[in-house]
Formats: sequence, structure tokens, C-alpha cells
Amino acid sequence: MDEIGLFPLGMVLLPTERVPLHIFEDRYKELIGECLERAEEFGVVLADDDGIRDVGTRAAVVAVLEEFDDGRLNVVVEGRERFRIVGLTDGRTFRTADVEPLDDLDPEPDDDAVATAVASLRRVAELAGSEAEGIDPVTPIPSFELAARVELEPQLKQGLLESRSEPERLQRLAGLLDGAAEALRTRAERAKIASGNGHIKLRD
Repeated sequence: MDEIGLFPLGMVLLPTERVPLHIFEDRYKELIGECLERAEEFGVVLADDDGIRDVGTRAAVVAVLEEFDDGRLNVVVEGRERFRIVGLTDGRTFRTADVEPLDDLDPEPDDDAVATAVASLRRVAELAGSEAEGIDPVTPIPSFELAARVELEPQLKQGLLESRSEPERLQRLAGLLDGAAEALRTRAERAKIASGNGHIKLRD
């Protein structure tokens, strides 16, 4: 068990994911400053109307993009290991907690499940007109790397984060991506109909 500083946010950070953060509150300037000075990690946890979630991700600052005279920072953080909050602690200006690692109970990814999720992500990328190359996962937990490449609602990402089965995460992710692909196809069809004054153009 370990005590770490917490950074509650309205977003979910997945392992391997990199996101930019603007640090402006004094308590979080203190937290990030200590992490930079000591090369330590802090915890990112989802905070919403339901409160702070019990499962979060350790984060490391991998780049400082800008430092302001008043102490504000623009940084890039990377998601590392998952943790579960054992108990909140106090004594600092920022939130702290005793945490323990959250490991998978069913860790082995299935090659077919990985291939299915990759194919689903490629379809979404192509329909969205985005780059579809270089999306083959290279990490031991491919579901997180793949999920980090798309924008998902925080609650959906939290569900993936809390899952302790890699096969389950891959299956769930493939379903989410297939739903997104269908939505993109429908949107494209409606736009095509609208551009033709509501008439469907038939091919010869």
C-alpha cells in the first residue's frame, strides 16, 4: 500500500494514454511541483456528480510545455498503473489517499479479440477520415492502448478502467467502436441525402 496525491478530474486517464493538463490551482501546482522535483507519480481519478471514483490511474509528467510567472503549468501526463483507493488521507492542501495496485484477474488477451478490436478501430478511423495506420497495439494490455485512440465518454472509459479482464475489455471496446462506426455511417448517409435535396441518387 502506498500514499499518493490525487488529482480529481472530470475525465478518465487510461494506462498508456497521454493528455495535456493546465495546472492553475495552488494545491495542484504544489502537487505537480513536488512530483516534478521528486520524479514521483500522482493519481488521476474521475470526479463527477457521483463523487470521486475508487479506481484511478497513476500519472507521470512526461513533458512540461510551458511555465508561467504565477506558477501555472501546461504539462503532458502519461497514464501508468491502475490503483484502487483503500482510504482517503489528509494533512496536505491537495487530496491524498492510501492506494493499492489493481491487477487483472483475467489478464491474457486473445489474439482474435485483439484483431477484432483493431479492425473495429480501423473502420472508425476510416469513416471519420482519420489516419488508420500505426494503430496495432504493442503493449501487454492492448485494450487500453486502443481505447486511448478514440474519444469516449468518461463513464465508458471508467468502466474499461475498472474491468479486471482483458478479454472483457476488448469485447466491450469492439462493441463501442462498432456502435461508433454505425453512427458515422448513418451520419454520412444523411449528409449525402441532404446534399441531394432529400433525393437518394441511384447508381446506374
